[in-house]
Amino acid sequence: MNAKLCGRHSAAFPDNSSAKETHPALLGDRHGKMPDHEDNLFPPREDFREVHYLTEEKVYEILSICEGKKDYSPLIRVIGRIFSSADGLVRSFRKDKEQHPNTKEQRKTHQAKDEDKDEDDKERTTAMEQESEASASMEGATGSTENRLGPVEVSVDIEAVRRVYDRLLSNEKMESAFLNALVYLTPNVELDLTYLDVYDTNPDYLNIFVIVMENSSLHSPEYLEMAMPLFCKCMSKLPLPALAKLTRLWSRYSVEHIRRMMETFQQLITYTVISNEYDSDSLVNDDACVVAAAKCLKLVFYANVLGGDLDTGHNEEEEPASESSELTLQELLGEERSNKKGPRVDPLEKELGVRTLDCRRPLIPFEEFVNEPLNDVLEMDKDFTFFKVDSESKFSFQSCPFILNACTKSLGLYYDNRISMYSERRITALYSLVQGQQLNPYLRLKVRRDHIIDDALVRLEMISMENPADLRKQLFVEFEGEQGVDEGGVSKEFFQLVLEEMFNPDIGMFTYDESTKLFWYNPSSLENEAQFTLIGIVLGLAIYNNCILDVHFPMVVYRKLMGKKGTYLDLADSHPVLYQSLKELLDYEGDVEEDMMITFQISQTDLFGDPITYDLKENGDKIPVNEDNRAEFVSLYGDYILNKSVERQFKAFRRGFQMVTNESPLSCLFRPEEVELLICGSRNLDFQALEETTEYDGGYSKDCRIIKDFWETVHSFGEEDKRLFLQFTTGTDRAPVGGLGKLKMIIAKNGPDTDRLPTSHTCFNALLLPEYDSKEKLKERLLKAITYAKGFGML
Repeated sequence: MNAKLCGRHSAAFPDNSSAKETHPALLGDRHGKMPDHEDNLFPPREDFREVHYLTEEKVYEILSICEGKKDYSPLIRVIGRIFSSADGLVRSFRKDKEQHPNTKEQRKTHQAKDEDKDEDDKERTTAMEQESEASASMEGATGSTENRLGPVEVSVDIEAVRRVYDRLLSNEKMESAFLNALVYLTPNVELDLTYLDVYDTNPDYLNIFVIVMENSSLHSPEYLEMAMPLFCKCMSKLPLPALAKLTRLWSRYSVEHIRRMMETFQQLITYTVISNEYDSDSLVNDDACVVAAAKCLKLVFYANVLGGDLDTGHNEEEEPASESSELTLQELLGEERSNKKGPRVDPLEKELGVRTLDCRRPLIPFEEFVNEPLNDVLEMDKDFTFFKVDSESKFSFQSCPFILNACTKSLGLYYDNRISMYSERRITALYSLVQGQQLNPYLRLKVRRDHIIDDALVRLEMISMENPADLRKQLFVEFEGEQGVDEGGVSKEFFQLVLEEMFNPDIGMFTYDESTKLFWYNPSSLENEAQFTLIGIVLGLAIYNNCILDVHFPMVVYRKLMGKKGTYLDLADSHPVLYQSLKELLDYEGDVEEDMMITFQISQTDLFGDPITYDLKENGDKIPVNEDNRAEFVSLYGDYILNKSVERQFKAFRRGFQMVTNESPLSCLFRPEEVELLICGSRNLDFQALEETTEYDGGYSKDCRIIKDFWETVHSFGEEDKRLFLQFTTGTDRAPVGGLGKLKMIIAKNGPDTDRLPTSHTCFNALLLPEYDSKEKLKERLLKAITYAKGFGML
């Protein structure tokens, strides 16, 4: 503002002499020569203003000049100018020779932005336009850039970009030039993507993100603080086809490159989370940087899936969901099920045509995508509301379930189940008003201990046929002749007794493998489908009512429940001996037909030990297995064992499971191994973590003598006694999702020294412990209590 930009003379000079007299310091003397001191002040330099885009060769040429003069400022300026310009970056490092705009409109845009060019630049631009028109006309004849390159290819030479980065990033000044350029670039790119639909008119716009993400310094603190938040916002604004193309492109990268990108976005999320404080008023869901980084991480996650070991076929047939008669009344009353809202299928997943479930082995383990600091600050009740009710205007991290751990997701599922229970209770109340009859707002089961299967089967079968929606009511179990009130503990006992009965080898519904300690469906079972449906309902109810079961299924069962058929590879878990035999067949280097002498007919033994033959192909007994068809034989064998031979039993089992869970977000949040953890809990028992989280009541504290003796006693127990103690106190011998540290156990004082045994409220994980006068007596009474515990009574 204070600079004297011009003298007090007329701007129109008849000749140059007046101007020179007025400004001798700027324009030189009358002879047109600059003063000597000005030669030192402004030495001649090459500024490469004619460079409007970069190629690998051009970068090396400028670098060579700079190295010769030991002055890198010209290259730094070029890097800053090109990498801060969307148009310049789009045209840089192209595979083809077309280092210029493709359309007249784009050329005019460039021309408008470069109004300060000199006459030489304008002539060069005109020549470039003429050359471009010929190229564009040829391109019009062969199709657009997108069509010409295909759904994965991009016009940028990625290897050239990597070589340039490797060469330049070793120089600290260059690194700051890239950083500053990215800071200046992102606002313009965000505006272009928000208002101009620039990707639709020029698919090469994606080159910007391809080039920037090749920078190996993006994870450095300077980038995380200044540039990456803005850049992630830009990337998250790309249209869905562009996001899908970027994902497919990255899926072809090496594991090292995908891991670097994953770590960059993970570090940005972690850095932002630990640098801010969140509460119920300031949610992490409202942090634009974390949300944008999570959306970008999703691209890397699906690239990791696409690049892994995929199996997009072998899907279980979907059965139509059972409809409830209540739906009509709901519509009449204007009631809409809230749990039908929320995105069930991720748009990017649909665009890519792949699911997480389709990936058997990703390039990077799924666990590495979980961000623990984010899980620690996430308000799951609010996030659940956004996921179910406000998914269009608010971001929910449940739309990126890969970033959440199983414990956090199980909490979201718990909220979903509880709200569903309250909804069913409300609907029942509305029915009572409309129909004038009193209906039960709960799912009540009254069973006899010695006839538990018959009683449960009859009641649940009636409910599933009359109105499956009743299965989504809160469960209350009552054992006939016992006084226990079900606040959760009686239900746990009910589930365990049903499963013990169902998995009894004498019944013959399942076979037990001694080597794997796992159960599998008995293909020759004489039990009807209702029995298998009951087990499916029990598993669904256990998830729905937040109960852990002692179930021993191979992982393929959970994969099948989630919608994937078993294949030969799943035999490694469920039938390891058979898997090893088939693997040896595939690897055999001799003459398979002559040495093995097997055909496409296989044999098994039924329930009574009699052999049963089955043709894997028509006239299988006449088709020998040889080197050419052995892979087909192995595939058909696996399909028969895991799918066809148990189709009747598994369909009934899955039908029962889906009666309870078909409206649950279970399938879109959890992977098969997480579903197993949800149903069975963890067998890893960390009693040290349990001690640290246990609360005390009735006068006890962690410093009391009796409490110290108690924990010393429990820690001295063997594995079996520890499981018995957990069973006695909590109703299950498994740790919940997240480990025993997530189990809120209470130890309460139950009077002075006495001969009475300790008692427990399994509904509340509460242990009532008398104040025994010696450690030996405490151990003896506790062992007796946990060893002979059975039944419920009122205290």
